[in-house]
Amino acid sequence: MTSASTAPAAPAFAPATDSTDDDVRAIPLRRPWRWVGAAVVLLFVAGFAYSVLTNPNIDFAAIGQFLTDPRIIDGVWLTLLITFIAMVVSTLLAIVIAAMRLSSNPVLSSVAWFYVWAFRGTPLLVQVVLWGYLGLLYEKLSIGIPFTDIVFWQVNTNELISAMVAGLLALTLNQAAYSSEIVRAGMISVDEGQREAAYSLGMSPLYTFRRVLLPQAMRVIIPPMGNETISMLKNTSLLSVIAVLEIYTQATMISSQNLKQVELLIVASIWYLIMTSILSIPQYYLERRYGRGSSRNLPPTPFQRLRAAFDKRRPGPEPASETKAVSAV
Repeated sequence: MTSASTAPAAPAFAPATDSTDDDVRAIPLRRPWRWVGAAVVLLFVAGFAYSVLTNPNIDFAAIGQFLTDPRIIDGVWLTLLITFIAMVVSTLLAIVIAAMRLSSNPVLSSVAWFYVWAFRGTPLLVQVVLWGYLGLLYEKLSIGIPFTDIVFWQVNTNELISAMVAGLLALTLNQAAYSSEIVRAGMISVDEGQREAAYSLGMSPLYTFRRVLLPQAMRVIIPPMGNETISMLKNTSLLSVIAVLEIYTQATMISSQNLKQVELLIVASIWYLIMTSILSIPQYYLERRYGRGSSRNLPPTPFQRLRAAFDKRRPGPEPASETKAVSAV
């Protein structure tokens, strides 16, 4: 009769060591002064907000009353209209001026340089006043043959150049000087090989500029042009010196009647903040559109973040039950 001796079975997997002498334990660096600084900033902001909200010299009822006043609303719409017209026309003019600056023709490049030098070198307020007083320089505007008395068309300057037209001319021509430099910077940022490749394919300089260089330069042009649009919106307040009835002029006229200067300034500031916030939305999506294809990853939009957060919280579908075959012996 034989007896079988059983030996203990060896473990299938050897236990892995948790750490070795070469491991580095990363300990987060404590920065208590960050929280102290944040607490000081929050305390300052809360104190400032409390001082404003409890200030007895501010009539908050008047602010709520004039925030939707029909005259203020008319000023808001006129401000948006002036901003839209001035930015569209100045952008088209800026493209032409930038092309002239980049041209090999010395006459075109010199004229474009002088234009930028003149309009960037003088204050916008001075230009607004000069266009408003254009009738003092030229009583009549005419079209004819230069250096002769032959005139085909003639009109009184004050009839043609109203306060609204003078304001648009001042804002448009001034903005075109700044925007042309932005466009030129975008053109220079495009690799020179793109131009050479387009010329080798027989494309004309104008077609190359319009179809090859400009679309690639938009990635550099859009961010500063968005800032210029917001600046244009706020610069419309300078037209109050020539009595254009934009929002700041309307607020000033109302405050001169009821002596609520601070309240009306707050009303105008609130509307400026609303309009600039609205204008920031298309700028954000235009930057994303022309940023496609770059090496950097585009951050998700606010709507994409909300959707991702909602998808995480939503319970997923239950796994399908698997049928197992049971075999009987």
